[in-house]
Amino acid sequence: MALPEIVSRDEWRAAREELLLREKAATRARDALNAERRRLPMVEVAEEYLFEGGDGKATLLDLFEGRGQLVVYHFMFAPEWDAGCRSCSAFLDQIGHLAHLKARGTTFAAVSRAPYTKILPFKARMGWTVPWYSSYGGDFNRDFEATLEIDGEPAERPGISCFLRDRDQVFHTYSTYARGLDGLGSTTSLLDLTALGRQEEWEEPKGRASALGAPAGSVRIRYHDEYEV
Repeated sequence: MALPEIVSRDEWRAAREELLLREKAATRARDALNAERRRLPMVEVAEEYLFEGGDGKATLLDLFEGRGQLVVYHFMFAPEWDAGCRSCSAFLDQIGHLAHLKARGTTFAAVSRAPYTKILPFKARMGWTVPWYSSYGGDFNRDFEATLEIDGEPAERPGISCFLRDRDQVFHTYSTYARGLDGLGSTTSLLDLTALGRQEEWEEPKGRASALGAPAGSVRIRYHDEYEV
């Protein structure tokens, strides 16, 4: 096994400080990239997609649960499969308490092509409480490129799509797939994909921190059992 080189504490400190400079540059570059993502245009979703979840039939607007933003995880679970994708399952395992997203007016939900009668027992087996909907029989997965046609056959791929709501109008703001999901799962990493971001005053472009009618992001952080969401 090729282990790291053994050095003195002073040598390690020098190497660590050199790397820290690069890490800070990467953080600044990531902030700039997130700002460019928030500057992307958006497109209205006019199609009437229908899903099935724990409370029965639901529209895309229903998936927002009354909040301003929606983050959809495209969970790979084809109709003919008996269980969901292992990698997608590992992704959902790392999702934190949803109260922190909800406090920023953002709903998180998973969507799969499998019938809800297959999703429900698998969800129970995994012990998840995250909202999970079936798009079985509809075009949602194909329209948002989570299901592709390869050699004439449907093929699944993991992804995330973000949506913004203005009253009863729904807009698609962003999607990413496969390796684009690397490093995601925390509250802040998911918010960074959305049009409103973390809703902090320092974020660019300006004017979105209080777009949902609440104070800027960090001042709203509470213990998850203290939120009124």
